Formats: sequence, structure tokens, C-alpha cells
Amino acid sequence: MKHPISWDDARAAVHTAATPLPGRPVPLPEADGAVLATPLVTLTALPAFDTSSVDGYAVAGPAPWRLVGQVLAGDASEITVTSGTAVEIATGAMVPVGTEHVIRLESTEVDGSWVTASLPEKQEWRPTGEEAAAGEILLPPGVRVTPGVLALAAACGHDVLAVRRRPRVALVVFGDELLDSGPPGAGRVRDALGPSLPGWLRRLGADVVSVTRAADTLEAHETAVREAAAQSDVVLTTGGTMHGPVDHLHPTLATLGASYVVDTVAVRPGFPMLTATLPGPGAGWLVGLPGNPQSAVIGLVTLAAPLLAGLAGAPLPPLASVVLANDVPGRGTFTHLALARLTPDGAVTLPHAGSAMLRGVAGADGFVIVRPDTTAPTGAKADFVPMPG
Repeated sequence: MKHPISWDDARAAVHTAATPLPGRPVPLPEADGAVLATPLVTLTALPAFDTSSVDGYAVAGPAPWRLVGQVLAGDASEITVTSGTAVEIATGAMVPVGTEHVIRLESTEVDGSWVTASLPEKQEWRPTGEEAAAGEILLPPGVRVTPGVLALAAACGHDVLAVRRRPRVALVVFGDELLDSGPPGAGRVRDALGPSLPGWLRRLGADVVSVTRAADTLEAHETAVREAAAQSDVVLTTGGTMHGPVDHLHPTLATLGASYVVDTVAVRPGFPMLTATLPGPGAGWLVGLPGNPQSAVIGLVTLAAPLLAGLAGAPLPPLASVVLANDVPGRGTFTHLALARLTPDGAVTLPHAGSAMLRGVAGADGFVIVRPDTTAPTGAKADFVPMPG
């Protein structure tokens, strides 16, 4: 086993090594959750025409004004407002040529065909290009598409967006001791990662293409990894990352001719995690997570999340900052990731936080980060990595 890399360096190394997947145009609804491959540029000015902000009257010259027509939202009216005339106008309608003021409906008095009011102190319409000029870059590549981004793209006139293809992940679970159903007992435990990791991976922007189990033999490991790699960009494995009698992942990677990017990380829990590149046509990636559930989740946020972001052309996932509601110990020369819940009083670390335990994971918002050779006292600020998604 090599000397472990620091937690911060491991995240950065994996993200830097990932080459973004190709971009492709997709209809707007299909772009949700993907990452922009090209800048989002306005196809027209926003708004594309002078637009009334209120229901009221478009007028020119001094009051009173003679009512000469009406313009509703969606109309391409050819009415021209001249001095002494008014046109009734709806919110969102195109402001007629010649308009000097738009007056709110509630500020006017109407007597038959005549409108009177005091002139407003501010303009009650949105001028062409108030939000953006035609051709302006609104968002750079690498931004994840949210419903808000979709709304902006639609407002700009886009029918499709160029986005990175979502990384395809094949999950392989190792461990002869694992049960797929029923209560644990007689030396067997339930597989907690097979059911849970796909949900976390989808929250990280991946498409999960398969979930398989492999027996604890070298031949079964090699076969499972080869088959998973043939259908995915990333093979994600659980268990087998140490060098025990049934830990076959390292020999499998040696047989396949893989190259390590990260081989163990100086973090507790979870240090026996790894990332490697696989050779051959359509060469892909393998992320090896420890078998203990909490350690596997730490491996997910340490290695898988930065890798998937890099493949999607997105930035390295940022860390949050929290105030601690209790003391958090360090772990010597290793970075300590401590399960925590966010409360109005700050981040509170959780019990049942052993590497093999899940009660803490189920109630956590993420992990407080305590760097090597330090402790984190109550009231201090600390970096925080959220749970996936």
C-alpha cells in the first residue's frame, strides 16, 4: 500500500485528471440536471421589445388624453401614440411607438373616452435589452442546468441546449457475506450499498447503467470489472480495497493494466479508497470505495463526486463553511470527516458514526472537515462537505 495522499489533494487530483465528456444538443426538458457544454447566449435582447410593467395606459403629451385603442400581451400592434392620446395597455404588452409614459391603471381616472392622471415619477415599462443585450453571454460552460437555467434559456428563445453527456456509472458490489434480502444473521449482513449508492450517484449527475454483485474471487472480480467497463464511463466498486485474503481489487487492476490516480487517502474514516484509469478503447475510470458503509459514503464525496464533476465539465464541488455547535476531535495526521447535522445553533456531530454504522449517515447533512494535526472547537468555523445531492 502506498503512502496515502491528503484528502484535499485527492479531490483535486481526480477532478483535474477527468476529461469532460462530449457535448450534445438536447431539447430543453431533457437538459435538466446536465451541465452546459457551451455558453448560454441570448438569441435576442431581453426583453426583445419595450414591455409594459403594469396594466394601465400608454400616453404622450400633457393630460387629458383621448383613448384611441388597446394593446394586449401578445399583440403586434401598429398603433402610434401621439400627443394628447392614450392607449390602454396590459402587463407584458409591447409599448406602442410614440409612448412617453405608461401610467398605472389605479393611478388614472377615466371619463368616457378621456383619461386623466398625474405623470408617474418612474418609468413603468421595461426597455429593450434591460436584462441582456442580443448575443450577450449569460452563463459560462460548466454551469449545471436547473429549472431556473431552463427558464432563462427558454426566455432567450432556445429550443435546445448543448450539454455534456451525463456520466454512465456501473456499480459492482463485492462481498460473499452480503445478503440481498431478509434480516442479517449467521455471519451474513445485508447489502446496504447496492440499494443506496445509485440514488446518490444520480444526485451527483450520473446515469446508473447497472448494479451487479461479484463473488470474492479474483476471476469473478476481473470478469465483473471488464463487463462493467464495457458499458460505462465509470466503474464504481465497493469493498476489496485493502490487501486481505479476499481483497482482489488491486490484483484485478494490475491484471487489467490500470493506472492509479489515487491509491489510498489520508482520511478517517475511509482511507482505503482509490481511483484508477482503465486502458483500452473508450478507456474509462474505476473508483474503488471501501466496503464499510460510512467509509463508502466518504469515498463517494471524496473521489466519485469530483470525478463525475470533471467528466461533466463542472467545477470541483465547493466546500461549505459552518460554525460548530460542539468540539470535533482531529485524527492525527489524517483528515477527519465527522458526520454532522446542520441546526440553527450550528453543525452538530452525530453519534453512531462508526465506519460500519448507518444511523448517523441516515440523519446527516454532511461531514465536518477537521484537517490533519488540528482540532475544531465549539464556535469555530470549519469546512463542510454535504451529502451527495
